[in-house]
Amino acid sequence: MTVPTIAECLAKGETPEVLFWVGCAGSFDQRAQKITKAFATILNKINISYAILGKEEMCTGDPARRSGNEFMFQMMAYQNIQVLNNYGIKKIVTACPHCFNILKNEYPELGGNYEVIHHTVFLQQLIDEGKIKLKEGGSFKGKRITYHDSCYLGRANNIYEAPRKVLEILDAELIEMKRCRSKGLCCGAGGAQMFKEEEKGATRINFERSEEALGTGANIIAAACPFCNTMMTDGVKHAEKEDSVKVMDIAELIAASM
Repeated sequence: MTVPTIAECLAKGETPEVLFWVGCAGSFDQRAQKITKAFATILNKINISYAILGKEEMCTGDPARRSGNEFMFQMMAYQNIQVLNNYGIKKIVTACPHCFNILKNEYPELGGNYEVIHHTVFLQQLIDEGKIKLKEGGSFKGKRITYHDSCYLGRANNIYEAPRKVLEILDAELIEMKRCRSKGLCCGAGGAQMFKEEEKGATRINFERSEEALGTGANIIAAACPFCNTMMTDGVKHAEKEDSVKVMDIAELIAASM
């Protein structure tokens, strides 16, 4: 895929409409790379002018701050802010709720003020504007889908409706888990838990959450976060249901239906 970098765009005298912040998971994790590709495919298909930072993008510093390394976080954040401000970036879209939350809520106090949008909200806007058109008798017609709320989207930023509205246009049956929306259960990866061994307990939190999702009888567990995707996929594998139940990002579901 040819994805333009912001440096290339500006060299040609073009200013992209949005900066797509890919994030560490979307760049390096093999599973999350598919989400990145799906989202870029959607943007390409509907001719949105966008660019990425490419090699100039550093980690936002979210895992560093969450695990208590404030010094490391500030170093990373200042470097990112310098790059973004030098390019005059106004609008950022990201497929990772962790990047979304920290860029939107925690960068301003360090001098990074941008309009930051999560990809589910961006997709919903594009659907409302009629830019995203799905093919007839979509790929997911009649399928049962359950949506897992990411903590950083839901409880941290109160985004509950956008992902569900995007899923509604798939013509599938949306089934809620008992614990959903503001009562949703974390997948177990937030707060930098993704990168350490969990404490001893009766069960792993992602196994418990995956059991709830499987209990709905859904064929697809929809996620909107690369960390949640990993945790839920592991839970589905643990339950030996990976042949019958797929964990997919909302961008992948839309890309496959266009």
